[in-house]
Amino acid sequence: MSISTHAGYEPLTENTAIALAIRLRLFESENGLQSQEIGDGNLNLVFRIYDEKSKKGIIIKQALPYAKVVGESWPLTLKRATIESNALLTTANYVPNLVPKVYYADEQLAITVMEDLSHLQILRKGLIENRTYPLLAQHIGTFLARTHFYTSDLGLSPQEKKNLVQKFSNPELCKITEDLVFTDPFFDHDTNQFERELSADVQKLWEDSLLKLEVAKLKQKFLTQADALLHGDLHTGSIFADEHETKVIDPEFAFFGPLGFDSGQFIANILLNLLSKPSAKQEELLNTVYQTWDVFEKTFTALCEQESVEVFTKVDGYVQFVIRQSLENSVGFAGCEIIRRTIGLAHVADLDGIENLDERIKAKRSALKLGRELILNRSLISNIRDLKKLIENVYAV
Repeated sequence: MSISTHAGYEPLTENTAIALAIRLRLFESENGLQSQEIGDGNLNLVFRIYDEKSKKGIIIKQALPYAKVVGESWPLTLKRATIESNALLTTANYVPNLVPKVYYADEQLAITVMEDLSHLQILRKGLIENRTYPLLAQHIGTFLARTHFYTSDLGLSPQEKKNLVQKFSNPELCKITEDLVFTDPFFDHDTNQFERELSADVQKLWEDSLLKLEVAKLKQKFLTQADALLHGDLHTGSIFADEHETKVIDPEFAFFGPLGFDSGQFIANILLNLLSKPSAKQEELLNTVYQTWDVFEKTFTALCEQESVEVFTKVDGYVQFVIRQSLENSVGFAGCEIIRRTIGLAHVADLDGIENLDERIKAKRSALKLGRELILNRSLISNIRDLKKLIENVYAV
């Protein structure tokens, strides 16, 4: 398979992945190692190397130089593998129990070797199967608060922060977000994908100048604000979890961006799952949203009070201002994410997996309506209770 012109780069196979694990001496014995390519995403190869005798496993993730969903006509930088490994190592300083351990990284081969999390399940799949996650809100709220505080101007000196901003410059993958989240879904673009039954709804959205203006404002924030190190793609497919444990994975989109983007993506994907559920399950999912934000707000506030290097955090009202701006951003970014996952290039199984066409179209119309209301009314949201009222008004929960 010839897919790369990058010097020294070759895509791994199941056999060469085993050879790499042996060379790195990650297993006690070379005998009995098994390899399986398990990647189901669009951008990477993912191998699980497993020793049947010791029951030990590792994951080897290798970036591809193109998007599998399109092919070699959509080239992608291999630097994202280094971005990912650096992001995992950086966030491990602040939330070591919430990200996989990194054992080895190779920039030339664009690989990251990390902890095997196969004992956990991808959160999106678990939510679709109606599994419950009693610690999810606590874990994600903590992840957001600690990673964002410690990589912001509140937790870093100006020089440390600016050095990190340079380290995580990620223009190629940011461009994907700029196009697929903030631009293409709001125009008649060939990347968009949706059912014929939604054509009138989508056409109405494309003609909505007020909505487009507010999306443009949110896109400007994404383009220009370097508040903190973001995961950049924090949806429910980027989280492994069970009832006790949560691990955030796949930060290859990591960059310095606006507070509220990561939380907005997480909230949006919980709400997308909610739209596919009967009312009895919706309240539980809404509580996940509210509890996640509550944990974030309390943890972030405590860090500002105890560890901030910014003198203005001692001024009454400043920390509250930062949190309210983060919430407003979260609500707007969530609206963009909901719309793009409904009619853009990359959908979610939560909605697409609804087998009955009438029910699927109804859920997607609700998603478009909810996304629009979140974007247009984000400035009215001053606390998480306001968000609850807005969602309940738009969609009967």
